[in-house]
Amino acid sequence: MEVLKERIRREGVNLGHGILKVDSFLNHQVDAWLMMLIGKEMARRMGRLGATKVLTAEISGIAPALMTAWALGIPVVYARKTKPITMPDHALCESAPSHTKGQQVELMVSPEFLTPDDRVLIIDDFLATGNTINALIRIVQQSGATLVGIGAIIEKSFEGGRAALEDLGVPVESLVVITDMSNGRIEFAD
Repeated sequence: MEVLKERIRREGVNLGHGILKVDSFLNHQVDAWLMMLIGKEMARRMGRLGATKVLTAEISGIAPALMTAWALGIPVVYARKTKPITMPDHALCESAPSHTKGQQVELMVSPEFLTPDDRVLIIDDFLATGNTINALIRIVQQSGATLVGIGAIIEKSFEGGRAALEDLGVPVESLVVITDMSNGRIEFAD
C-alpha cells in the first residue's frame, strides 16, 4: 500500500531496538482518511473469508480494525487491557509481552461478544513477534469461535512474527512489510 509506505517514510521514526514510531498517524494521533483507506484495502483483501467479527487489541489496533469492520459491515470487538466493572468475572483473558511497554499486558474480552457462532478476523496495527496476535488467537480459541484470517497494518518481518502464525492455516495479510530497521533505516519489501 504505497500511501502507507509514503507516510512511514515521511513521518515514521526508527527509535532503535525494532521500535517504529508512527504516532503522528496511527498510534496516538489518528489520520481518519488514511484509516478509511486502510480499512477498505484490508476488507478488499479479506472480505472473501466471511468474517462476522473483527477482533483487535486496545488501543492502537482499534482505528484500523474499526475501519476494516466498517468496510465489511460487521462489528469490531477490542480486547481490553483493564477490566471495567461491567465485564463479567469469567471474561476471556490472555497475556502477552508488550515490546513498547516492556512488560506483560493482559487482554480481556467479554464472552458475550465472541461466541462459537462467530468467524473472527484479527486486525492489529503491527505484526512483529506475533505475541499480541497469538494472545488474541488464544482468546478466539477460548470462545469457541473460528479464526478466519489475520491482518496487520505494518509487519516487521525481521522479528519473525509471521513464522509464529504459519501453522494456523488462515490467510495472513500485511499492508506494508518492513524488512530492516538496523542502523536507523526503514527498509520496505517490494
